[in-house]
Amino acid sequence: MALIPPFFIDCVVAIGTVVEDQQYWIGTGFLFGNLIEETEDKFNKYNVYLVTNKHVLNNLNTIKVRFNPQMEQSAKDYDLILKDDNGNLLWTGHPDPEIDVAVVGINISKVRDEGMKCSFFESDRHVETIEQLKQRDTSEGDSIFVMGFPMGMVAIDRQHTFVRGGIISRIKDLFEKRSKDFVIDAFVFPGNSGGPVITRPETQSIHGTKFSTKANLIGIVKSYIPYNDVAISQQTKRPRVVFEENTGLTKIEPVDYILETIQNAIDHPPC
Repeated sequence: MALIPPFFIDCVVAIGTVVEDQQYWIGTGFLFGNLIEETEDKFNKYNVYLVTNKHVLNNLNTIKVRFNPQMEQSAKDYDLILKDDNGNLLWTGHPDPEIDVAVVGINISKVRDEGMKCSFFESDRHVETIEQLKQRDTSEGDSIFVMGFPMGMVAIDRQHTFVRGGIISRIKDLFEKRSKDFVIDAFVFPGNSGGPVITRPETQSIHGTKFSTKANLIGIVKSYIPYNDVAISQQTKRPRVVFEENTGLTKIEPVDYILETIQNAIDHPPC
């Protein structure tokens, strides 16, 4: 029994960078197909983008994106250029500075031709927007999955994503337009940034309410919500050290902002 479509796993990629000849895995991204025309050929039907956070890409010229192989060969890392020779950005961020979503248009034909696994979330089949979530009575307590690479934990020759379970912790603020994001109860750590959040299919609900039997993309990990624990000096009674702790609550950018960022890339293409 699968609760997540197996190809969803192949939509998720590890994002890395190289510092002084040492490679580090710094975040998560996923492939997203934006519908451009109705055709039987899936790979000509969509423009494909790598989706992640702005803060994952900021101040970088190049990133590494890893794909798993179809067969028994090792995974392969591909360079993705983020700036041209004049320093102009080749990726697009959401125009609202508070919304932490970035997209990069990519051509996955080379990856596929080299025998790598790659798939993508389809904008017309695998997403639920804010309005769609409202229409099916999505509420606090609904189950979700988070996919990504916490603490940069990526194997030497593979990039199998971690999947963690959780629930929607607070979403009414988003529905009432008093917040731009929503909150889930699921532990994430550095490296999870940019990972997809997926609904968990359900087979039952409280009488009179709706439920979904399908896994859909509903958002992207932004950051965990911290709290500060202060150490007080016994001598001076003054704060000496502040420890930042993870509450287990995580801010999520809704899928609507991915669609808006892609539209911004279409309307204002990178130089």
